Amino acid sequence: MDERNVGGFSVTYGREEIQAPVYAVAFLSAAFLAAALATGSTLWLVLGVAAAGVTYYNVPLLEKRPVIGANQYGIFIQGLGLVRWSAIGSIELTEMAVRASTIHELQIGLKTRLSSALVADWRKQPFWRSLMRLPWAMARSNVIGINLEPFTGEPEDMHRTLLRMWKHYRS
Repeated sequence: MDERNVGGFSVTYGREEIQAPVYAVAFLSAAFLAAALATGSTLWLVLGVAAAGVTYYNVPLLEKRPVIGANQYGIFIQGLGLVRWSAIGSIELTEMAVRASTIHELQIGLKTRLSSALVADWRKQPFWRSLMRLPWAMARSNVIGINLEPFTGEPEDMHRTLLRMWKHYRS
């Protein structure tokens, strides 16, 4: 395969239907906190702080920087690090039915322990950032799961691109 056809790859959060609720909850938080200030009511204060917490957790959905990507060294994932190509055993796209919708998850199976698979380890984050949403989870044995729904681009295209790059660079 010609390296010029492989190139780099990155995706960001960016679907408006994902960002709009974050702004809506932030607005509610401000309204509840203003009502608490005006009335002195503890109920409004509790609701305002809870809404602010939800907004804070979801702030990464508003960022425009790349969250997932790949280059000749491996796949980078925000809050995790750079996973080298040779440590990856599989890249699969799975569909999960959740209520009335289908969620696409990218599952990256590792051939080695996560600490050995990482070229750059970005898991250690400042406390303020550790309370925010991460794009990845590692609930299963040696499989990194990434929910692809909040990202720009189609899940099938992301999967196909990462597979193509993995096959090219893994040796």
